[in-house]
Amino acid sequence: MIKVGEKYKHYKGTLYEIIALAKHSETLEELVVYQQIDDLSKVWARPLTMFEETIIIDDQEIKRFQKVN
Repeated sequence: MIKVGEKYKHYKGTLYEIIALAKHSETLEELVVYQQIDDLSKVWARPLTMFEETIIIDDQEIKRFQKVN
């Protein structure tokens, strides 16, 4: 389960911190709100299902975001 304050690495290498879990006001879809660690002006929101999904890169299945310590 994703929690506020946890850090994740995007498959392209950028590090992010979870700053909120939210719900879409119209659909009630669960969203993850995350901030780029090296540029605090960059804040993003993505559906939880997309945040947790695996993707195919160079014929390999990998997580879009990997939790880091």
